[in-house]
Amino acid sequence: MGFARVACRAQLGLAAPLVHVEVSLAAGLPAFCIVGLPAMVVREARERVRAALLHSRFEFPAGRITVNLAPADLPKQGGRFDLPIAIGVLLASRQLHAHADPGTGTPELYGELGLTGELKAVPGLLPAAAQAHRSGHELIVPRANAPEACAAAPGLVRAADHLLEVCAHLTGARPLARAAAACHAGAPPRAPPDLADVRGQLHAKRALIVAAAGGHSLLLIGPPGCGKSMLAQRLPGLLPPLTAAEALEVAAIASVSAAGRAAPVSERPFRAPHHSATVPALVGGGAHAGPGEISLAHRGVLFLDELTEFPRRVLEALREPLETGVVSVARAAAQVQYPAQFQLIAAMNPCPCGKLGDPARICVCTPAIVRRYRARISGPLLDRLDMHVELPRVASGEFDAAVPAGAGSADSARLIGRAREVQAARQGVCNARLADAELERVGAPDEAGRRVLAAAMQHLQLSGRGRARVLKVARTIADLEERAVIGASHLTQAMMLRCLDRAGSET
Repeated sequence: MGFARVACRAQLGLAAPLVHVEVSLAAGLPAFCIVGLPAMVVREARERVRAALLHSRFEFPAGRITVNLAPADLPKQGGRFDLPIAIGVLLASRQLHAHADPGTGTPELYGELGLTGELKAVPGLLPAAAQAHRSGHELIVPRANAPEACAAAPGLVRAADHLLEVCAHLTGARPLARAAAACHAGAPPRAPPDLADVRGQLHAKRALIVAAAGGHSLLLIGPPGCGKSMLAQRLPGLLPPLTAAEALEVAAIASVSAAGRAAPVSERPFRAPHHSATVPALVGGGAHAGPGEISLAHRGVLFLDELTEFPRRVLEALREPLETGVVSVARAAAQVQYPAQFQLIAAMNPCPCGKLGDPARICVCTPAIVRRYRARISGPLLDRLDMHVELPRVASGEFDAAVPAGAGSADSARLIGRAREVQAARQGVCNARLADAELERVGAPDEAGRRVLAAAMQHLQLSGRGRARVLKVARTIADLEERAVIGASHLTQAMMLRCLDRAGSET
């Protein structure tokens, strides 16, 4: 008879609940049973653990081996339980006598085992490391996971390449060094594309600066080749760098995604899914309720090019996350919630042929065809977009014109950074995330501004949500101009950045 308990953590969305790997040895016919709601890959750990122990010159216990992953009602996924199961078998069979450090106790163990005992990296380790850090637990992880784990639990991570190294550490024979030095490894950040590369489009550039300053969503409408994608790709370079806490959030989402491991970086994410993306690919889902593109774009930019080519039900799935900043993914086994505070930038052609409004080309689309084309974007979704701006075709002379001073990303980023600092000091969030009650406090216009807003509500037939969007954009424009109160000019500029409202009122 023998018993041992080893600590590990499961993955449930961005949560990492503690799992006790309990190993019991008993007399009886040889059997190796894993219970506690394990997935198929966890049940297959029996063969990996058996081969790894034998190749590491340990004896595989004869008799009945029962492994319980407690709590039993929590689904267990992945190969991260291989190492704790193997160590539990060695402890229960008295082949290993752990020497616990009084300061930290028995560490949490993670790692997939190769058949010869080598430790392989596991996905989704960053949330587990963050929770272990909050609990004050040490971690032993595969060396490939060390940078990721160090980012969330500095000073508490020890990395190993083989099962025998972990055993030598636990017995005190050869302690593993702390892996804090691996935290800062990584490629240098790339230089972002510059806004000065986009010729002409002064109105759209102004809209992009306003969007960056307030975190607003933006729809760009223009003919092919006018610079819509170029503008969207330059938005991340205008945004302030991620803070340490924000970088950890972004890395945690990337860690549990299908792509696997990711260490925190200062660059904001930029996601541009193809228009053939499905609803689960965009909002999250799949067999394990993983994050989708909107969560992978958290704290960054989600760019939807050719917006009208996306299926209607895919676009409608964006409505709730745009309002709440979170997305709930429900599956039969579990329901998880992911953050989704992304900045939506979308682009579309003015009509199916792309020539509407171009004085140099003839549009062959009838008004009915144009209406059907634009109706692919529903009114409720359009109402949730802060700005929609038309881009003309760039004239040939604008390509040869000199770039004016102050037109680059660096100068614009400084202006945007000052506006963001004002918003952070005033309300703690960017203007696009203002609650209605807070908007009435910080976004109240002066007397002239109220008259302009009332006239716009009547003429453009704005909804309550549309009114709030106009006020938020006007608040950002006032912040860029370092004005404490929203004036009539700020509201006028904000309404000029909503071209589809004007088009709807004209029809």
